[in-house]
Amino acid sequence: MSKFWSPGVAALTPYVPGEQPRQRMIKLNTNENPYPPASGVEEVLRHFSCEQLRRYPDPESLALRDMLARTYNVTREQVFVGNGSDEVLAFAFRAFFLREGEALAIPEYTYSFYPVYCQLYGIDLEKIALNERWEVPLAHFPENGHAGIAFANPNAPTGHAHSRADIKLLLERQRERVVLVDEAYYGFGSESVVPLIDEHPNLLVTGTFSKSRSLAGMRIGFAIGSRELIEGLERIKDSFNSYPIDPLASAVGIAALEDTRHYEECRHAIMATREATTQALEALDIEVLPSQANFMFVRPRRHDAVSVAAHLRASGILVRHFGTPGLSDWLRISIGTDAEMTALTDALAAQDRAG
Repeated sequence: MSKFWSPGVAALTPYVPGEQPRQRMIKLNTNENPYPPASGVEEVLRHFSCEQLRRYPDPESLALRDMLARTYNVTREQVFVGNGSDEVLAFAFRAFFLREGEALAIPEYTYSFYPVYCQLYGIDLEKIALNERWEVPLAHFPENGHAGIAFANPNAPTGHAHSRADIKLLLERQRERVVLVDEAYYGFGSESVVPLIDEHPNLLVTGTFSKSRSLAGMRIGFAIGSRELIEGLERIKDSFNSYPIDPLASAVGIAALEDTRHYEECRHAIMATREATTQALEALDIEVLPSQANFMFVRPRRHDAVSVAAHLRASGILVRHFGTPGLSDWLRISIGTDAEMTALTDALAAQDRAG
């Protein structure tokens, strides 16, 4: 603790990202896309003029917002962009969920940045237990007296996603507070709820270019919602950083959105690899939860999760073990290429043979 810190800083428990190794390893621990971005992204990088960098970027990010609006069939005024969906989520938590005497409802097991934001902003928190199938029970979210609802769909780290129809039922009984649906892992089998925003002005949908667009290193996130909600985010942004997206990120993001063929090929390849790997893991007596994301949540039965993670690391493969109460028996494994997933299952089989 430093005497120079503001009160409360020492009590914060910051988010811990997945390990980024210094040596060459198979990385299946941070849900990155195993395939490169669209070819148009490389063209942007190759021909981008450094002359543009001496000036501030467009504070409204109009070109990128226009492209997102066309992609999702909404208007520019319904789109907000930021430096990764983490920044967009941070703005949303401050804009909509800081309400004295009211708690934000989130799933008990979900993206671990949500409680970090609550602690940072002083937002009261209510955690909703998952059901016996490790699904977010939408019917258990409170109807009154709460600051709002936030959940990932598909959920992280479990991978389950609710249908648009299920979430519509939630929205029909949740009209007085914001419902934030985090679609960071959309694109791998789930339905987007963006088509519901006109009917439900309290629905905010967040997304990212990190997963299905292969741009984790570029940090581009967005939100789609009613003009009322987008204006709330803009007020927070312009009180914090009025130039969120640099011109290179904007151009790269547009190029990624333009190449729909590449997007479709990559996401379908990842889904096919996920299903094949699920079968291979189950043959090794490893429980695999159904997933509609680019990762799987698994529980080894022949060995404990800690020893499995350690064995895989020794074999040059990184997976994510959270080690927190309730999750210590489980591992989250990102979907890599077919060759990477074969290396994973070979290493697991070798551990079984070794006893």
